Amino acid sequence: MQLSGKGVAMTEETEKKLIKPIINASYPGTLAALSLAVLQVGGKNTPATLKFVLLLGAMMFLLSAFFIFFYSIYPTRKKLWTGTAITFLLGLFCSILSVFLLFIT
Repeated sequence: MQLSGKGVAMTEETEKKLIKPIINASYPGTLAALSLAVLQVGGKNTPATLKFVLLLGAMMFLLSAFFIFFYSIYPTRKKLWTGTAITFLLGLFCSILSVFLLFIT
C-alpha cells in the first residue's frame, strides 16, 4: 500500500485501474509515432501519395489510441471497442500500403 501526495491510501487495484487505460492507449500511440517518424525521415523527396498514406495511418492509430483509452475506462460501451478495432485495422492497412509504396518508389 502506498500513500499519495494528499495522504490518502491508494491500493494496488486503484493504481492499476488508473494506469491501465494509459498503458493500453500507448500501444497504438507508438505505432502512430513510428508512422510520423518515417514521414519525417523521408524528407521533401517523399511522394505525395506516400505522405498521405503515412499521415492517414498515423491518424488512424491515434484515433485507435483514444478509443482504447476510453474503452479501458468504460468497458461496457461496445461502440468504443468497435471504433478501436476499425481504426486499428485501418492503421495497419495504411502501414502495409505505405510499405508497398516505399518499394515502388
